[in-house]
This record gives sequence, structure tokens and C-alpha cells, in this order.
Amino acid sequence: MTQNDKTVDLAENLWKRLRSGKPPTGRHPQICGDIPMSINRDGTWYYQGGPIGRIELVKLFSTVLQRDEEGGHWLVTPAEMARIAVEDAAFVVVEVTRDSDDENSTRAGEDQGHNGIIRMRTNIDQWVELDENHSLRVEENPKTGEPSPYIALDRGLEARLNRASFYQLVEWAEENTAPDSPETTLGVYSHGRFFKIGTVENDER
Repeated sequence: MTQNDKTVDLAENLWKRLRSGKPPTGRHPQICGDIPMSINRDGTWYYQGGPIGRIELVKLFSTVLQRDEEGGHWLVTPAEMARIAVEDAAFVVVEVTRDSDDENSTRAGEDQGHNGIIRMRTNIDQWVELDENHSLRVEENPKTGEPSPYIALDRGLEARLNRASFYQLVEWAEENTAPDSPETTLGVYSHGRFFKIGTVENDER
């Protein structure tokens, strides 16, 4: 048995335990504390130090993953809550697409180019649309100025856009600047909403 097989077996046993436990008396699952599971920055899941090399198993764990208000990540089932370590975001966007929204684009007086839909695929093949419930935020490294873009997912989770995905958004970017503003705001439209991805000083243009 290879090390990867051992890791998968251990992770499968953990999944069975989490799913088969009886709910405790009361409304909340039992808090088990930290377990030796982690997700690194590139979206790889680890258990007891080894990567979980079976994507189907990773997808199962992802269905019970939640993020609390303090940024902690938890596997939550009716029976147990177990915290795992996440280096950055739990998922990574690996593909973005854009298509037109035929129903919205036919509304009179609206710019058809602003009614398209941007969709993003994560590293576990989950698709999410950029909209008011799944918004975009971009953090900048204060030292290097390098952007780190994220899209909001359900249950408080986020996915970080990889470099190629973010560059695709930059290619689609449009200007949206208030009169007399010292900065030009760049962003993309999806579902008729504008999502900011950055700014440029007007004297730099």
C-alpha cells in the first residue's frame, strides 16, 4: 500500500466517523477541536501530513466545510464539528468564462455588454456565478502591491483566483469612474453589477 493509499484510507475512516455519529442531545453538534487536516494555498487537501489524492473524497469533505466569522474553517455534521487549518482560501478558481444573459440583455435602454454572466470553476469542479451573493474582493500586498483576488462562496467560504483567472478578468475590465475622481476604477460586469478589481491614478494613465 502506497502512502497515498494510506492517506486516503485514513481520510475515508474520518469521513465515515463524521457522518455516522449520532447527533448529541440539544441543538448543536459536539465540538471535537482541531484535527490533522489542512488545505494549502494551491487548494491541495492534506490529512495526517499526506495529500488526499482522491478528488471524490475531497468533494465529500467540501460539502460539510464552513468558515466562521473569525475566519476559522470547520467540518460540520449533525454529530460533530472539527476545525481544520487553511493556509489561504479553501478553494482556488482555475477557470473563468463569460457569456451573455439573453433575458437581461433584451431589456430596453440597457447596455448589453453589462448583462453578461461571469462564471468561475474551482479546483473541485464547483461552478459559481459572480453576482450579489458571490461577490469579488481584491486584497493588495502592502509591500509588493501584488493583488490577491477572491470570490465569496456559500457558508462563508472563499475561493482565490489563480493568476490566469485573474488576468482574464483584467482583460475584460472596464472603467467606472465618478466625475472629478483622482482615480479610475477598473472592474467587470456580471448580472448587471459592477465588481471592482483595482484602481489607477489618473495621472498614471
